[in-house]
Amino acid sequence: MSNRYMQPLRIAIQWGFLVFMLYLGVRLYLFVQHFRTGGATPFVPRPDGVDGFLPISGLLGLKDWFAGGTINPVHPAAVVVFVTVVAVSLLLKRSFCSWICPVGTLSELLWKRGFTLFRRNLKPPRWLDVALRGLKYLLLAFFLYSILWVMPPPAVKAFIFMDDHLIADVKLLNFFLHLSGIPLVVILVLLVLSLPVRNPFCRYLCPYGALLGLVSLLSPVKVTRERTVCVSCGVCTQVCPAYIPVMTKERVHSEECIGCWRCVSHCRAQGALSMKLTGRRVAVSGIVFAVLVVVIFVGGSVAGRATGHWKSQIPYAEYMRLLGP
Repeated sequence: MSNRYMQPLRIAIQWGFLVFMLYLGVRLYLFVQHFRTGGATPFVPRPDGVDGFLPISGLLGLKDWFAGGTINPVHPAAVVVFVTVVAVSLLLKRSFCSWICPVGTLSELLWKRGFTLFRRNLKPPRWLDVALRGLKYLLLAFFLYSILWVMPPPAVKAFIFMDDHLIADVKLLNFFLHLSGIPLVVILVLLVLSLPVRNPFCRYLCPYGALLGLVSLLSPVKVTRERTVCVSCGVCTQVCPAYIPVMTKERVHSEECIGCWRCVSHCRAQGALSMKLTGRRVAVSGIVFAVLVVVIFVGGSVAGRATGHWKSQIPYAEYMRLLGP
């Protein structure tokens, strides 16, 4: 497959996952309505894939897993998805952010629309950009310190089985169904900022992205530039959503690289840019990269189901107690 077709392919995969995630949200809503109406509406099985929206539960569950040797039965899919996303980032850069994450999909849609409207995207001054990028690492440090260092294993297990955590997915659903006040204002501001600025939430505030970025530094595949072929046109730098000066790099080691292939796809000199393995001798084709992203991510859920670590074991009666009228 020619590199120029990578962007339509990536966008198709992005939106395919987004539609699937919206489907999961609808199923969760119907599941909750059954209990809130006291069983008056038809029962819809809980879509366990919604655990993927609970990365904090995944981190808690991961610590509990290491401490106790088993994955908790409350939100096991959260642990599976968390580990799978980290694995994708370890092998294929932060491709989860640009190929699968719904926030990344919507943010990209907005800044592209902003480019159409304003004929450019803005980048804050370097000093401000660096300072703002530090926010997501501070948030990441807070969560890692609080969960991995401060909370002892018994406290983690107790938290996992607390009523509020049992229905963490429902609380997240309620948050978006009843947006108001400060959260609504913050989200609206981020949406507006996403028009002139590329991926502001992902770049400055997402602790999940910060973790994946640090992990992705170990990825064996990276964008690589052949100096003898490059014509120094600067297009690769211009189209990079992470503002990486690709044209000045021989190999892109930045934790901000989201593996979107935009620089490679838009390169005007055939062979000047490619995604290569460590050693710079073996190039990874676009179709192989795309297949690996999807297979590894989907494979995580398949493995979770196969090993019995996917479906939540919270009983029907417990949900009725927690959600019933």
